[in-house]
Amino acid sequence: MIPSEVENRIARYFLHMYLPDEVRMAVEERLLPSCIWNEEENLDQDELVRWAIEIIDKQLGDKRFR
Repeated sequence: MIPSEVENRIARYFLHMYLPDEVRMAVEERLLPSCIWNEEENLDQDELVRWAIEIIDKQLGDKRFR
């Protein structure tokens, strides 16, 4: 099993290097207000991830990275 820290670092690299700017900005616009106005321990991280995935899926549709 790959350690979660390694997965997180790979995901962070992908997010910043390969996700189109407009998609990344849409995710940030959706998540940032919740992150700014709530303490980290009060954030529903699962919900934040769901929101981000919904935006990414909607914006990228059937596009694949190869």
